[in-house]
Amino acid sequence: MLFNSFTFLVFFIIVFIIYWFPLRNKTKLQNVFILLASYVFYAWWDWHFLGLIILSTLVDYFIGNQLVKFENSNTRKGLLSISIIFNLGLLCYFKYANFFIENWIIAWESVGITSNVTSLNIILPVGISFYTFQTMSYTIDIYRNKLKPSTSLVNFAAFVAFFPQLVAGPIERASHLLPQFSIKRIFDYKYATSGLYLIVWGLFKKVVIADTCATYVNTIFDNYENMNALSLLLGAVYFAFQIYGDFSGYSDMAIGLSRVLGFDLKQNFNKPYFSRNIAEFWRRWHISLSTWFRDYLYIPLGGSKVSNILKIRNVFAIFLVSGFWHGANWTFIFWGLLNAFYFLPSLLLNRNRKYLDTVTLSFSKSGLQSLYQMLITFLLVTLAWVFFRANTLKDAFNYLKRLFLNRDFSFQYLAIERYNFEAILLLLFFILVEWLSRNNIHPFVGKYRKVFMSLILILIIILGVFSEHSSFIYFQF
Repeated sequence: MLFNSFTFLVFFIIVFIIYWFPLRNKTKLQNVFILLASYVFYAWWDWHFLGLIILSTLVDYFIGNQLVKFENSNTRKGLLSISIIFNLGLLCYFKYANFFIENWIIAWESVGITSNVTSLNIILPVGISFYTFQTMSYTIDIYRNKLKPSTSLVNFAAFVAFFPQLVAGPIERASHLLPQFSIKRIFDYKYATSGLYLIVWGLFKKVVIADTCATYVNTIFDNYENMNALSLLLGAVYFAFQIYGDFSGYSDMAIGLSRVLGFDLKQNFNKPYFSRNIAEFWRRWHISLSTWFRDYLYIPLGGSKVSNILKIRNVFAIFLVSGFWHGANWTFIFWGLLNAFYFLPSLLLNRNRKYLDTVTLSFSKSGLQSLYQMLITFLLVTLAWVFFRANTLKDAFNYLKRLFLNRDFSFQYLAIERYNFEAILLLLFFILVEWLSRNNIHPFVGKYRKVFMSLILILIIILGVFSEHSSFIYFQF
């Protein structure tokens, strides 16, 4: 049930009507209804895995409540270990089992030995990478005495399965989202309107930007051997905007849908392509995942308050795990390691906390320097995205090899010329809007917001908002 589908539109209208009319001012019944609606939403993908998310919910709810009953550190560590092993065990089996099996087979065959081991027919449950991290952070925070366990199984289950952010985030913390299920929610017209603005802007990012770029990206990456350097460069740039429009668009819609229901989700993207170095980029990109790794992996390893050698180890650890989290493929692992290399200069020069202010540009020396830094950062990120998009490491290296050694930047053989021109115009328009609205979560502000909203809606409708074939990239993670 895709957000950009007619099926979801009907589903959400039904949820909205029941939630705000018959169940208005009935918080407990609203929570039960949200839970049931979330399970219907999840079962729509594949009902076979509904039991998995229910099991994960029950295990972590039970462990969370047991953690506060014991003072013995070994007992508490044992309980936390059960939670972590259970969650990571589920994730490793469904997401990584075939990866390890296939590489085991390749390793033996490389020395001339035929292995009798065969790959498993495992289907990856939608959203498992997201809800396992969400439930793990719950038990870890209770263990650290930063959070009290939920006394309501319904509220906790609704927190885990909350349908707006269930399958692709943002990865919410229990300390932020869970208490919202315990308070009375009153319909706020302005808050709901801001949610609708976010839904529309998210749809625009997905349907107009991501899906438009996707057609060009697929053509280039599937036939890169026959493309000239300019086509390859544009293919990489288009993928950078495809994945940004796709993922941040989903996050915007998730936040917007939550606001319509009276909930608040944390911002997941903050104009990342206006970053001036890699450290800033990772504070602006997939914020909920970056902060999760920071709080539950990077800081426990010592963070940046250790020797330079350990700093390097910690950075590589967090980016290696981040790459592996995204997918069971060497391309994702290399993508993570490449970002770790990118990050090192900022870390070792103690500049990783720089650039927390709003981006501004001018024709002054500092303004031009910021523009130069943004362009370099975007170029580095875009080159790394090639590994993220390629099917294999060999394809990624061959793609970049042809890009840098071909040196044919002519327009003569540029793939799908007319479409490419339309895509460029849309991207320029999108970049301009992003820049002008960089201080806001969405661009629908000011006295012309209704006119701009109408323009965006027209573009969404023209380019097919209800296409059932435009799935979100991050659903595969």
